[in-house]
Amino acid sequence: MGVTVLDCPDPLRLARFYAEVLGWKVLDREEPDWVDVAGPDGRVLAFQESPGYQPPQWPSLEHAQQLHLDFDVPTARMDEAEELVLGLGATLAQGDDGGRRNFRVYLDPVGHPFCLCAKD
Repeated sequence: MGVTVLDCPDPLRLARFYAEVLGWKVLDREEPDWVDVAGPDGRVLAFQESPGYQPPQWPSLEHAQQLHLDFDVPTARMDEAEELVLGLGATLAQGDDGGRRNFRVYLDPVGHPFCLCAKD
């Protein structure tokens, strides 16, 4: 499988968000409506401008998420990771129920859901 691409209204803004979350690098832009973020081992996450973009609503079957990203975080660093993503513009959609679940659900700045998953 190649690159994973997220539709959005502002590719550079969303690319910067995920680059900060992942510690990856925003690549030089070759196209105004497409931005790549590069990680280790050649992994790439891309962002494509979508005129008329409508964000998913989580949880909803009417406006389904279509996909979501899971990010593994050491259990001891979950609160630190949450502070980071919230500071970058994410919103908490569902907590971990006081530690009863091993994941927390967030919405990125344009509404895509993603999870921070506790891993040891």
